[in-house]
Amino acid sequence: MMEYSSSFSSFGAYGRAVLRTPTRLRKSMWAVWSPAEELTEIRARSGAEMQRKLRWYDLVAMGVGGMVGAGIFVSTGSAAKLYAGPSVIVAYIVAGFSALLSALCYTEFAVEMPVAGGAFSYLRITFGEFAAYLAGANLIAEYVLSNAAVARSFTSYLATVFGVVTTDAWRLRVQGLGPGYDRLDFSAVAILIMLTLFLCYSTKDSSTLNMVMTIFHLSFIIFIIIAGFAKGNISNLTKPGVPSVPGGFFPYGVKGVFNGAAIVYFSFIGYDAVSTLAEEVQEPAKNMPIGVAGSVVIVSVLYCLMAASICMLLPYDMIDPEAPFSTAFKHVAGWKWATNLVGVGATLGIVTSLLVSMLGQARYLCVIGRANLIPCWFAKVSPTTGTPINATIFLGCCTAGIALFTELDVLLNLVSIGTLFVFYLVANALIFRRHVVAGGVTNPWPTALFLALLSVSAIGFVAAWGNNFDCWWGLMISGGMAIGFTTVFWMRVPVVQKGEKWEAPLMPFLAAASIFLNVFLLGSVDRKSYKRFGIWSGIAVCFYVVYSVHATYDAEARSKDESSKIDLEQLHTFADKSSKFDLKQTEGLLKINLG
Repeated sequence: MMEYSSSFSSFGAYGRAVLRTPTRLRKSMWAVWSPAEELTEIRARSGAEMQRKLRWYDLVAMGVGGMVGAGIFVSTGSAAKLYAGPSVIVAYIVAGFSALLSALCYTEFAVEMPVAGGAFSYLRITFGEFAAYLAGANLIAEYVLSNAAVARSFTSYLATVFGVVTTDAWRLRVQGLGPGYDRLDFSAVAILIMLTLFLCYSTKDSSTLNMVMTIFHLSFIIFIIIAGFAKGNISNLTKPGVPSVPGGFFPYGVKGVFNGAAIVYFSFIGYDAVSTLAEEVQEPAKNMPIGVAGSVVIVSVLYCLMAASICMLLPYDMIDPEAPFSTAFKHVAGWKWATNLVGVGATLGIVTSLLVSMLGQARYLCVIGRANLIPCWFAKVSPTTGTPINATIFLGCCTAGIALFTELDVLLNLVSIGTLFVFYLVANALIFRRHVVAGGVTNPWPTALFLALLSVSAIGFVAAWGNNFDCWWGLMISGGMAIGFTTVFWMRVPVVQKGEKWEAPLMPFLAAASIFLNVFLLGSVDRKSYKRFGIWSGIAVCFYVVYSVHATYDAEARSKDESSKIDLEQLHTFADKSSKFDLKQTEGLLKINLG
């Protein structure tokens, strides 16, 4: 029997592997794993198992802590001042509704397959390895960039705790670096390193710390809401601070609302991190739906109230994008003391947000390592702490490096586009999985055609929307087509498999609405962000071609080789036993005959 030879054992071996790349790509790109394999064979590659200690209240606290800190304290200022004005309140409603649809799609997968891989694992059992890898690469980038953005905001709010209201006061300016990259933030690096070390220690202890900090944080949130409604001026919802600036509740029109929604969608990343904790949750069928959907609903309500609060406290054109809430109170007569207090609450919220997001990013990298798409070193789970220690340390260092020099406005749009792209794929995957059984058991083309037509109609709606309602008939036609396609699909294409323990309601309309909204919000993201998104995706694809496809081929060959060895050993054992048995039979017959 010939043992396999690793593609990376020598330059010659790698050269031969490169020549076989087209064949390996055809075999690997569409390879689909089953939920049973994800739960057993793939999970076993981490060595030690993650510990199941989390309950629904842990998940709700994780979701609320992960979303409230990042979203309301980071993206609200930018969305209100630059995109939506006071109608940022409506932008949060739109983004929250879209997030809830996506959250319900996530939950069905998470209950059926409670592993740490989140969207990566859901897509791999549906669309295959390459789609999962591309989503995973963008999720990793999304988490690292969003955490870097949140850490930068941490410095701005921490400064206000000590009475410093200049957002760049605690950053070191370096000559020679380009705009947006020339202010070094060592406070952001320090908090990221501290949280990385804590996350390496224990998931359950991290959850307990998050819950305590979230309770304190929510008390500050309630204070901000009450203070905004009590001390704010309702006229600020329609009048800007500078007369020459567009006024009204919708200063940038309905389009501004959706542009703002695309920005604040970054605020809802936290529930995706909650789904990655499924492998550490007791009774996933009971606790995951409450934890994921419940946290999204609670956070959406809080976001809308807080957005209303700040827009009443201050005209939208006077809001500070870096630290909007703490700096808003310095303009309220007799309430300058609240600037420090809000800074404390925001700082706590940002720390909890970072804690949850860094928890999620490490689990994504761990599961991608289990799949051998990146070096399996990242998949290691510490037998002592039950945490993915290598992935946690590596991504903590990467996030700290980016947070050191990259400004907030550079990061936010790129984060939103990655989030929307992955949520779009998961909604498609849920419909496909419900109506198609892998292995040629069912015909996949009706479902694939429906998903393609739905996306095309959504793109048509975005194109018509971009013409400032001059193509109102295009909006009616494309929107009507989306509803019509979904209705015909629901009536004509049968469901072949559902979630056994929990299923998303109102399917396929729920997932179809999620697809349509995600495409629409993607149409609101600026061109520069698409360029960055395209560059990162291109780098990820190159890595897949030069490394991942060969590493997964080696892993499969190694697995077959080990299986062959086990079978051969069993055969030898059986043969030895058979030989001994035959020898004893022969001796017995001889004794009988001689006797």
